Amino acid sequence: MGFSSSLSSYSSSQIEVSKVARAIGHPARIAILELLFKKDCTCNDLVSQLPLAQSTVSQHLKELRKVRLIHGLDMPPKTIYSLNKQAYSQVQVLLNSFFQC
Repeated sequence: MGFSSSLSSYSSSQIEVSKVARAIGHPARIAILELLFKKDCTCNDLVSQLPLAQSTVSQHLKELRKVRLIHGLDMPPKTIYSLNKQAYSQVQVLLNSFFQC
């Protein structure tokens, strides 16, 4: 039985914890969140501070945007990334609730 075919067996909270855990389950994404917690950055700013290629950083940013942990403000030719503080707080509550089970 695949993950998507059995989702009806799980609560919305369990599904949400799973999505967030997947999104923050890579050390590079944790590093990106830590950097964005300090200040807004472009992808190039992040690349200069991480031992990763630009394409890899972009992929990690995409995953973090999927779960709304970060925002991207398009200012061609660049995008300014920032922490979505409201979503970040919600994730803290979600994970705290999960770990208190």
